[in-house]
Amino acid sequence: MKDMILEFLKNYRKKHVPLIEIERILPGSTEYVDFANAINELVAMNVISPVKSHGYISKRIPLANTYRINRSYFKKELMDEIIPYESRFHSSIDIKPYYSLDKKTWERDLPYIEKIDQYLKKYGLPKEEAISQQRSYEIVGDEKWIDEEGGRKVLERIGLIEDLKITSEPDPLMFAINRNRICNSERHYHLIVENKATFYGLIDDIENTGFSSLVYGAGWKVLGGISVFEKQLGLTYRENIIYYFGDLDLEGISIWHSLNMKRSTILAIEFYEQLIKKPCSYGKGKQYFNREAVDHFLLNFKVSSREKIMNVLNKGGYYPQEGLSKEELQCIWRKIV
Repeated sequence: MKDMILEFLKNYRKKHVPLIEIERILPGSTEYVDFANAINELVAMNVISPVKSHGYISKRIPLANTYRINRSYFKKELMDEIIPYESRFHSSIDIKPYYSLDKKTWERDLPYIEKIDQYLKKYGLPKEEAISQQRSYEIVGDEKWIDEEGGRKVLERIGLIEDLKITSEPDPLMFAINRNRICNSERHYHLIVENKATFYGLIDDIENTGFSSLVYGAGWKVLGGISVFEKQLGLTYRENIIYYFGDLDLEGISIWHSLNMKRSTILAIEFYEQLIKKPCSYGKGKQYFNREAVDHFLLNFKVSSREKIMNVLNKGGYYPQEGLSKEELQCIWRKIV
């Protein structure tokens, strides 16, 4: 009975609790003597104290009509739970702010703090800036966590928002332009590639394609730079259609998915279909499986290709962009639009 009352008091939002409200949570068969003994035991433990001005009920074991809840009792319980983590976590993580918060907040944030701890112990504090989606994916495997799912607040609480070097002023995109098309068309096609090697494999052939630009996305950095892309090109008031080709691995899929959420981006399927004819690779280490991203990615492929891609991903394999030669890349690009 005492534990039931303790749980009730812990979650009770008001400072004072009427005795009758405590009685309501107990089974109807509860004996008054047992109830009174439990209440007086909680008083002796300094969990509650009688509000004398509200009077007492006239029974053999008198109880106050109202009790004041000692919130510090429950804080002590929470502190005892939190303190052992102080020595376990990376020295950059400050969990002291949780001493003054409620247990639900601590329990909700703890799994993420543990992931942050694992990241810091493995990689240390980052030396280079990154946009929030990249850092979020690196730490917890969910690119939306920092901006959309409360991650920024957690990082602020534990004192890491600055140390993790999350930039709000992303680098502009790097690109090459097709001078034959950039000034002579109302509709412009742009190809973003994830990696530098692919960018250099395609750049010499840009004028033989129907594309106005070739963009080096630099992995996650493309998500920051895409917001000023048309302004960089001077094509703000033209129709701009964006294609994307990245590594066919879990991270590359998540990058495309996040980009597509910000700005409609067509997968350059022709590259991927040729890429999956090559031998897959292994050994990238742990990458996070974003089910939503993978499902949206696979919708762009025919059934046989979906099955092949899923089979490789499930076995920890991937297809790097570099699997296509310079000649293959250029040949495919000329045929897309």
